[in-house]
Amino acid sequence: MTEAAKNAPIVALDGVSRSYGAIHALRDATMALIPGEVRALMGENGAGKSTMVKMLTGVERPTNGQVFIDGEAVTLHSTADARDAGIAVILQEPTLFPDLTVAENVVMGRHPRRSFGRVDRPAMRKMVQELLGRLGVELDPDRPVQGLSIADQQIVEIAKAMSFDARVLIMDEPTAALSGNEVERLFRVVRALKERNAAVLFISHRLEEVYAICDTVTVMRDGALVHDGDLGDLPEDELVRKMVGRDISQLFPKADAVAGEVVLEVEGLEREGVFYDASFNVRAGEIVALAGLVGAGRSEVAQAIFGVDRATGGTVKMFGNELPLGKPTAAVASGIAFVPEDRRQQGLVMSMSIERNATLARLKDVRSRGLLSLKREHRETEQWAKRLQLKYGNLSDPVGTLSGGNQQKVVLAKWLGTEPRLLIIDEPTRGIDVGTKSEVHRLIGELAAEGLAVLMISSELPEVLGMADRVLVMHEGRITAELSRDEADEERIVRAATGRPPLEKAA
Repeated sequence: MTEAAKNAPIVALDGVSRSYGAIHALRDATMALIPGEVRALMGENGAGKSTMVKMLTGVERPTNGQVFIDGEAVTLHSTADARDAGIAVILQEPTLFPDLTVAENVVMGRHPRRSFGRVDRPAMRKMVQELLGRLGVELDPDRPVQGLSIADQQIVEIAKAMSFDARVLIMDEPTAALSGNEVERLFRVVRALKERNAAVLFISHRLEEVYAICDTVTVMRDGALVHDGDLGDLPEDELVRKMVGRDISQLFPKADAVAGEVVLEVEGLEREGVFYDASFNVRAGEIVALAGLVGAGRSEVAQAIFGVDRATGGTVKMFGNELPLGKPTAAVASGIAFVPEDRRQQGLVMSMSIERNATLARLKDVRSRGLLSLKREHRETEQWAKRLQLKYGNLSDPVGTLSGGNQQKVVLAKWLGTEPRLLIIDEPTRGIDVGTKSEVHRLIGELAAEGLAVLMISSELPEVLGMADRVLVMHEGRITAELSRDEADEERIVRAATGRPPLEKAA
């Protein structure tokens, strides 16, 4: 391949705009993807990223501007047109056939055939094995997809795209549900695709991952492209400023807290085989973070405190009163609110309205003469929507129509409406854009300043360091360090999270 061919875009957008009536979702956007490039597409929710992807994949057609494939102007009428042009999308939650094998999913609709139209299973298996080998992944082609992790399902989707000779892979929040080891394996696959001269468009809210894997970056804000260039030339704080229009220091608007009385006391809490001897307290007005690697037991401790999972030993007290283990109703009655990590599966009923979800935890408060009052439900939700700066169309819309960040705000509204004394919040900003993160951080900081005790589980070190008054670090089911806000830094947390001894203090 000549140098000119290497640098020739596989796909490009030139001056593309897309309007929906009076709403300009995309304005005069120009971007090119070249062979062997990993390009980040960054921006807040609503910045125009999804519309850009729709232009590339034939879901929507531009109102103005042009799409080019290999230098020729084209009109992509459908996703099939985009697939035939070598463009594939790897979604955050893969859409595979769970009852079929890995190999059958990869070759779906294009099974190799033997005489009389019979499926040539050995040939199918060999082909898929070779595809997985080129990705550097060990995965049994004969294994049913049902039961595979999200990470393995994504690998199956990538192999499927390669079987179509995909030259452009669009990865939309691919790491949102992955552990650290799974993210690293995905990155190895991305590097393998890059070596094969594929172009990868990587969409993520995690800045550390973008800087770890991407070569170039396109930044969008309010439907317009505001930056396009080499990622190495753009420091992290400048990238954030371009995305949200303000400095990175504003992402953690945390005031110094004055800790009050002890709200939560956990003593010797354990769940056999999961975590052991968890002992700590949380005071009014204090944000305590549970940090550590995925699988360390952080979420499990939180679930045991709330009673979702039954602990096998130890005690949980609220204001000195011991709670029965394994009873969420008792936890709620004592003043505990729990915002789970998986808001879609555990925090919300996606088909229900925004207002119904926002009042689910306190239906008795929106009743009139024993019947649900729609007026009260609407009024209560409207008040929280204003305070949380919720972005929505109508409160009667299904909560599934909201962005991830706004869904998280609805979960918060549901629990904050119960007037809790302790808020347990697991991964508060997972899958949320940078701008909305700062809104969630602002709210948590305000609540703590008003005297709410907060127990926060987070895998993002900047979030832990920016928000926590104290940090409890877990490793393999045990708390291995307790650090004050002044003591906490990345090195100390990482050492404790990996089971390494603490640094010796200088003499």
